[in-house]
This record gives sequence, structure tokens and C-alpha cells, in this order.
Amino acid sequence: MSVAVALRPAPSPRLVAAGLVLACAALLVAGLMSGDYALSPAEVLDTLAGDPPAPMAATVVWEFRLPRALVAFLVGAFLALSGALLQSLTRNPLADPGLVGISQGAALAVVAGAVLAPGLATGARPLLALGGALAVAGLVLSLSRSSRDGETLRFVLIGIGLSAMIAAVTRAFLTYGTLGSAMSSLGWLAGSLHAASWVELRWLSLAALALLPALVLAVRPLSALRFGTEVATALGLRARPARAALVALAVALAGVSVAAAGPLAFVGLVTPHLARRLAPAGIGGHLALTALAGAALTAAADLAGRLAFAPVQVPAGLVTALIGVPIFVALMLRPQPS
Repeated sequence: MSVAVALRPAPSPRLVAAGLVLACAALLVAGLMSGDYALSPAEVLDTLAGDPPAPMAATVVWEFRLPRALVAFLVGAFLALSGALLQSLTRNPLADPGLVGISQGAALAVVAGAVLAPGLATGARPLLALGGALAVAGLVLSLSRSSRDGETLRFVLIGIGLSAMIAAVTRAFLTYGTLGSAMSSLGWLAGSLHAASWVELRWLSLAALALLPALVLAVRPLSALRFGTEVATALGLRARPARAALVALAVALAGVSVAAAGPLAFVGLVTPHLARRLAPAGIGGHLALTALAGAALTAAADLAGRLAFAPVQVPAGLVTALIGVPIFVALMLRPQPS
């Protein structure tokens, strides 16, 4: 007696990517339509085409809703890619920019700048965030190099310890700073996109243009390093410089994201796992799916936070934490695909 076992074919990565692109497009249209000043899909398209039904429609779409939606897409994609890079490099499924202190370092630098120099230009925020993230990542890397066998685990553990310390220092700055700087920093630390504008979109777009070639070049070394330093070296890769460069890339992605929207919880942790469950793919395909899934997740969280308790706006960081926890638990409890 023979038993036939039907195996469900794995979804095509291209099909899943197309679905995620459509989801992002739907979220964009929904974000442009929804709010106190409601618009129909036709009115949104007319406004984007330069023929708004009313002057107010052009102002609402072009000055507020469109840059906010595009910033949400880029921030989500960057954080998700940063998490995917860190998880592959450390071979730890729980690694993400927040866990190893990168997001906290960026946040501390921005908060310190706001408290110590209240008149600091908004354009200086990405430089501060990038500097803080690089400083923390460099410290974690230098402290985790003493043991080759335990380097990846040591990287994560040291990052967790530094995260707690940096969070305490950040709270101290908020406690002893002026009321105005503390209140503005608290809103930003919650992971809010309500103040996103063309300024943030401009520097995120420049970062995307600069980092996209680096991401393409990162596929080969990342494919080798996911098997460990020894295997990567045997394959002809200079493992330590490549690892440092990939960590710097992950730091840059997280730094500019935190500068634009503050630290968003669980995006870098959950999205790589979600992309892997949606469709198995190689490193390049996995990074592409992760970016699209991160963009969709963050845009959906921002839209939900904007509409759920309107006119009160819930920060996107709170929404990503609320929806990220059950998604992550469900992914972890679900049997791994063979």
C-alpha cells in the first residue's frame, strides 16, 4: 500500500514581489485618500496629474500625505534591509538594529543634539544619527573581536548591553533638557511619521541612490558569510573587511531611517522572517522581498495609526510594536518549511 504525499509548491519570489508592489500601491492610494479631508480615488489621481478638484486637495496631497507615505515606504525598506543584513551576518534570527544598539545610538545622538543645541537645523539630524549609529556599531565590533568562535554571539550580547545603557543615557538627556526639546524628542522617539516632509524624503532618496549599488555588491559576500567566517575565507573572501563593510551598510540604512522617523520597533526583526516565509529565495531575492515587505508593513502601520483614533494620531512605532509581536510569535510557532 502506497501513500501519495502532495507537496505544495513554493510560491514564486517574482509573484510574491508583484503582490507586495500592488500592496504598496494600494496603501499609497489609501493614504492619499484618507484623513479629515477625504478624497476619492479619482480625485487623488486628478490631483497627482495636476488637475486637483480644489486648491485644498493639492495642498493636502502634495504637502502632507504624499511625502509622508513615501517616507514611510523608504524608512520601512531601510530598517527591514538593515535587519536582514544583521541577521545574516550574525547568523542570529533575533538580530535587528534595535537589539544590537544601532537604533539607540542614532537616537541618542539626535536627542543629545536637540537638547544641547535646540536651534540645530533639521538637516543635521541624519548626520547626527549616522554618527551615533556608527559609533555604537564600531564599539560593538571592537569589543566582539576577541573570540573568533563566539564573535557573532558576542556581537549580539554586547549590543544588548549597550542598548540598555544608551537608553538610560537618552532618558537622562530628556529628563534634564528643556521642556520644549524634551517634548519634541519624545514624539520623535515614539517612531512618528506625522512630521515627515519633503526634507526627510530628500535625504532618504539620496541615501537610497547611494546605498543601492552597495546592496547589489553586498549579495556575493553576504552569501559566503552566512556560512561562517571559515567557509567564507575558504571561498576566497576577505572575511573580516567584508563583514565590517556589511555592518557599516546595515548601520547606514538604520541611521538614516532613525533620523527620519525615530526608532520603529520590530520592523527590522520581523520583516526578514516574514519575507522568508512568503517565498524562499536566494540572498538577492530575499533582500528585495524584505525591502518590499518592510515598506508595506511600515506604511500600513502609519496608516492604521493615523486613522484608528482620528483625529488623534498614534505613532507608527507603537503600531509596529503592537502588530509586530503577534506576527513574530506566529512566525516562530509555525513549522519551518523543509
